[in-house]
Amino acid sequence: MAATVGRICGAGLFKSNSLATVNQISSYSTTREWTRGRKAFLGSLGLLAGGAGALMYTLDQSVKATDLELHPPKNMWSHNGLFSSLDHASVRRGYEVYKQVCAACHSLRFIAFRNLVGVSHTEEEAKAEAEDQMIEDGPDDQGNMFKRPGKLSDYFPSPYPNEEAARAANNGAYPPDLSYITSARHGGEDYIFALLTGYCDPPAGLVLREGQYFNPYFPGGAISMAQALYNEAMEYTDGTPPTASQLAKDVSTFLKWTAEPEHDDRKRMLIKGIAIFTFLIATSYYVKKLKFASLKTRKIEFRPKNN
Repeated sequence: MAATVGRICGAGLFKSNSLATVNQISSYSTTREWTRGRKAFLGSLGLLAGGAGALMYTLDQSVKATDLELHPPKNMWSHNGLFSSLDHASVRRGYEVYKQVCAACHSLRFIAFRNLVGVSHTEEEAKAEAEDQMIEDGPDDQGNMFKRPGKLSDYFPSPYPNEEAARAANNGAYPPDLSYITSARHGGEDYIFALLTGYCDPPAGLVLREGQYFNPYFPGGAISMAQALYNEAMEYTDGTPPTASQLAKDVSTFLKWTAEPEHDDRKRMLIKGIAIFTFLIATSYYVKKLKFASLKTRKIEFRPKNN
């Protein structure tokens, strides 16, 4: 090996010649052939691109926080931990809040009654919840639509037949579907909790139209949804005190589950993955040490022949 390195060095392959190297590199450069106008154009294009990027970033930051809009504070949710699951008792109570308060205006059309099984309700309880709803079905043999009790395979019905009817019933405002609302809003469940508990009087000088209310956590401050949660606005079946903050906390947890029904399964798979990969890494390290121990500890001697 040493002899081979010596022959390579002797051949001059490792000799440094900085001037020749610079000349060789510069011969491949194409910028020398550019005209002054082309260089000026590309420079101006780069400045415009950088300015546009800076402007977009500034506008993005400006719409995130205005004088009349607040960022929702971070709350210590029980499911925020790396291995923490949702509070399923809170999910069940949140379903009660949605059913008794939110379902009058907001739909949940991407969630089926069967999704409740094993999460917040037993199969019998979920069937009873589905049968309480009258689902439009059909057409029948005569081509007419009809109403029937719901089944586990049915999705939550919308309170309005169409968007126009929803707007007409809410002064032109369209109540959004709540299936993925925590994933669709900046702040997630923190935003939902802050919005539901953040109603207050508008500041001086702010004029609201008829049918609007002030909420600093809503973009623009003017929201068409009136405050819906109050202390003792409803009763929980498990006897939990129904304070406004408790109602908001439970429905926010429920909507977190509707947006991420795989939440607990994902964290369960993370635990399994860590356990499996820990075992595999430990086994691989042991096998590597076992197989390469003899190679790394061997001693090679050179014994020339005596002529």
